[in-house]
Amino acid sequence: MSTSILATKLYIPPTRPKVVVRPRLIEQLNEGLRRKLTLISAPAGFGKTTLVSKWVTSCGQPVVWLSLDEGDSDPTRFLTYLIAAVQTIAPNMGAGVLTILQSPQPPPIESILIALLNEITTLTDNFVLVLDDYHVLDAKLVDNALTFLLEHLPPQMHLVIASREDPHLPLARLRARGQLA
Repeated sequence: MSTSILATKLYIPPTRPKVVVRPRLIEQLNEGLRRKLTLISAPAGFGKTTLVSKWVTSCGQPVVWLSLDEGDSDPTRFLTYLIAAVQTIAPNMGAGVLTILQSPQPPPIESILIALLNEITTLTDNFVLVLDDYHVLDAKLVDNALTFLLEHLPPQMHLVIASREDPHLPLARLRARGQLA
C-alpha cells in the first residue's frame, strides 16, 4: 500500500503584496524559538497563515511546512505527511519509518514516533516545523501523537501550530514549564 503525497501541502504559502507588517508579533515569534511550541490561535481571517509565512522568511532557520486538511485526522496519513515535510530539508529522513507506516499491520504510533524522533536527533541544524490549520483535525490519536512528539522534542526542532482554536494538547503544562509561546 502506497500513500500519495500532495506536494502543495508542503509549500510555504507566499506572502501577499501589501501585507500589514506586524513587527511586535514577528518579535514574539522570534522569542518563541526558545521554547518547544509556538501556538498562534485566532479566528478565521485574522492572518495567522500570512503572519507565519512572512515570519519564516526571516527567522534564520530552515522551515518545514504542512498545511493540514480533514484527511490528516488519520494518524497514518498525518505521520506520512509529517515525514514528507521533514524530508524537504533532510531527504532521507524517515524513509524506514515510512515503510513501516505503509505495512499492513503498522506498530503502535508511539513506536513509530520513537524511531522518527531518534532520526531527527541526528540532524545537526535547528529547524522549525509549521502545522497550519490544525483546527481541521478531529482525531484524539493525532493529538496524542503530537503530545508525545512535544514531550520528547529534540532540541534542534521547534514546533509552530496555527489554528482557529486551541488544540487538545497539554497547553497548561507546557505554559507552566515555560515551553509555550
